[in-house]
This record gives sequence, structure tokens and C-alpha cells, in this order.
Amino acid sequence: MSHTLTEEADCTAQKRPDDLGEIYRENVNYVWRALSHLGVQPADIADVAQDVFVTVQRRLSSFEGRSSLRTWIYGICLRTVSDYRSRAFRRREIPQEELPEQESVATQHQTLHEGQLRKRLVKLLECLKPEQREVFVLYEIEELTMREVAMAVDCPLQTAYSRLHAARDQLKAKLQQEGYSP
Repeated sequence: MSHTLTEEADCTAQKRPDDLGEIYRENVNYVWRALSHLGVQPADIADVAQDVFVTVQRRLSSFEGRSSLRTWIYGICLRTVSDYRSRAFRRREIPQEELPEQESVATQHQTLHEGQLRKRLVKLLECLKPEQREVFVLYEIEELTMREVAMAVDCPLQTAYSRLHAARDQLKAKLQQEGYSP
């Protein structure tokens, strides 16, 4: 693939998707990662992802193509996660801090290390304000352009840059506090 993300976003913004199955197949992993990085508990990701795609189905006819499909879906993720957080206090289930450790074969050291790094990243992201976390995840992890990030979180471009800068500073301070040097 020799085209850039921006070219892909331009192409996506111009075509109107009609097949929900195709949209689901192309974006389910993206939605799953986004929800995880936005702080949805692992046990709830499947349910929240389903809510996202139900909303996509319901609102697909109103998609105007002014942004890429992924940016539009991410906006739906943001609103769905906001709803998830607002009803989380009424839940009866008591989440556990850590999942029980699963056995792993000694030859899977790399997989284990990567899993530990992912857990660490999620922990670090929890220290950010939601609006900083959203921008950081979209820019640094999902590798959207800053213009696409600003559109997805519905803020001016300079505000998105400011949130990214603040998120980086806060993460750097947290790492230094834990004894890691930049």
C-alpha cells in the first residue's frame, strides 16, 4: 500500500458506504481498540462495541461523508463511551483490579512482554483526562492526522494539539515518577 492515510481518508470521505457487514468487517478491530484505549472495561467491550455498531446502522443513512468513515465511527465511539461511563455507577457487578494470570509457555516471552506493555499503557492512559486521552489515542496509537483527530473529537485544531501536548507531558511525568527516564 503506497498511499497515505490522508489519501485513504479522502477516498473514504467521498464514497458512501451502504453495506453494514463490510463496514463491520473493516472497522470492528479499530472500534475494539478504540474502546479499550478509551477506558471501557475488558468485560464490557463486546457490549459497548455492539452499541457502537447498532448506532452506526441506525445513523448510516445520515452519514454525509464530510469526514472519513473511521472518524465518523470514532465520534460514535466517543459518545457511546460517554454513555457507558455515565451509567457505570449504577452497575451491580464489581470489577476486579487484575484478571487472574493465565499460564503461558516459556517460548512465548515476546507475547507475554507485549501483553505487559499493553497493560502498562492502559494503566498510564487512565491518568489522563478523557479529552486528552482521546486525542493521544487517536494520534499516537491509531495514527490519524491531527486534522482528523480534531474532527473526530469536534474541537479546533490548536485545541487538539494542546491536548496532545498536555497528555504527553502528563505521561512523561508519570513515567519519571515511576523511575523511568525519557
